[in-house]
Amino acid sequence: MQIAILLYDRFTALDAVGPYELLGRLPGSETVFTAKERGPVRGDQGSLALVADRALDEVGSPDIVLVPGGPGSRAAMRDKTVTDWLKAVDATSAWTTSVCTGSLVLAGAGLLTGRRATTHWLAMDELRRFGVEATGERVVFDGRYVTAAGVSSGIDMALHLLGRVSGDFTAQSVQLLTEYDPQPPYDAGSPEKAPAEVVDYWRRRAEAGKDEKEAAAARG
Repeated sequence: MQIAILLYDRFTALDAVGPYELLGRLPGSETVFTAKERGPVRGDQGSLALVADRALDEVGSPDIVLVPGGPGSRAAMRDKTVTDWLKAVDATSAWTTSVCTGSLVLAGAGLLTGRRATTHWLAMDELRRFGVEATGERVVFDGRYVTAAGVSSGIDMALHLLGRVSGDFTAQSVQLLTEYDPQPPYDAGSPEKAPAEVVDYWRRRAEAGKDEKEAAAARG
């Protein structure tokens, strides 16, 4: 079984590495990082890069496709090379998956139209514009399409998928060996639980960023 993880400029590292650490332990599997060109691809913080060992045109029929999110997802979802590759491999993949705003890239390729899916809580409206039934659930299965909410939820998605692909024993073994037993010091991991002032602050920041981009586009 081949697992292909898409890389693009300014992806979020945990979106890719979290699922990689779990799915890569699937017995008999091979994990490949792929991008438009071979070589290092920088994450959204700029200080970390993952190496794409294969270009997109060298990965033709993966069994599992994973698209991470990140600030660069908006450019990736408009990149014809990326979306054409996604459409091509989706035709034969067993599972097509995403984490965070990676679902926007899948939606940009037309793969989620009319389907239930999730994304980062600040990107729900963007996802709906593609004709997707966006939901705030942490992990969403719609047939062979699996989407996860923001960043850390990719670990949960990978565990769900391990259970579907290889059974409960494998999934539970991977959870045990990675000691995935979250006990966070705060209960602020969703907009429903976080303090209102924190949620409002980040909504304003997101809206301000959107306005700046629209103003720059208007200026040409």
